[in-house]
Amino acid sequence: MSDLREQADIADYLSHLQTQRKLSAHTLSNYGRDLAQLCALAAAQSKPDLATLSHFDIRRFTSQLHAQGLSSSSIARKLSAWRGFFGWLSEQVALDSNPATGVKPPKRAKSLPKALGVDDAVRLVAGSAIQDPSEAEMSVTQLCNSAMFELLYSSGLRVSELTGLDTQYVQQASHVSSGWIDFDSGEVTVTGKGNKRRSVPVGAAALSSLRAWLAARDILKRELKIPALPADACALFITGRGKRMTPRIVQTRIKAHAQALGIPVDVHPHVLRHSFASHVLQSSGDLRAVQEMLGHASISSTQIYTALDFQRLAQVYDSAHPRAKKQKNPA
Repeated sequence: MSDLREQADIADYLSHLQTQRKLSAHTLSNYGRDLAQLCALAAAQSKPDLATLSHFDIRRFTSQLHAQGLSSSSIARKLSAWRGFFGWLSEQVALDSNPATGVKPPKRAKSLPKALGVDDAVRLVAGSAIQDPSEAEMSVTQLCNSAMFELLYSSGLRVSELTGLDTQYVQQASHVSSGWIDFDSGEVTVTGKGNKRRSVPVGAAALSSLRAWLAARDILKRELKIPALPADACALFITGRGKRMTPRIVQTRIKAHAQALGIPVDVHPHVLRHSFASHVLQSSGDLRAVQEMLGHASISSTQIYTALDFQRLAQVYDSAHPRAKKQKNPA
């Protein structure tokens, strides 16, 4: 009976997060798994009633996860999910305290985001464009890839924001746009984390690629002759079967494209977001503007790119300054 009550509490909490905090389906799924693991850890300690867990229990669970090889960032996320759940649960039943409060994950080494150099980033997004007007027309897939890659680098979008885009704003009973392109203003509007909407400029190269893709998209849709679901019918990026593009397909395509170009790093969509942020910051030095374009709630999330910028500056210094170069050992 206790298990059923815990499952009901977790379901109610996730429903609360969905309706009150407007969290994404992906985030809710992660929270659900984190809370299910909490139940499993508690059951292994013969404490199926989560309301009876203590601060010591949560610390022990954290140590167990760390011993199993779970990363510090994953443990931190679980602690955040547990802390939020107990905070909500304290409003439903009497708790002595929030047992997850004050429990910290193991320290982790700060890692800088992976960003491409300017030359590699430009080569990546331009590599699928038409280089010679006399060449045969690009395939539909190439046109789609070119538009997606250009837009990712041009506007620093998350891959979920990219695949959620519509050709224009749509508001219907079955579908309401979370993002769309406005060619007149040269902007893309997206709904990011926390259900926060923002508009980001789109560069001329990306707009050109998008127009070429839209022309091919219209032809593709006419050739398919398959009634599409409302969410697919207005999607900006679609597959060869007329379905809305998925993040997984974008990841696969950009990785294969980078490998074909011989770019010696593991490229995924977020690498282009990091590259966008780093390159705009290098050129402008405007941290607040980069924060707004990325959709970061806190500027501390954006400040990591200043460290990345300094790291590259240090590399240039070490390789160029006469007094910074390491002296060769005498023969």
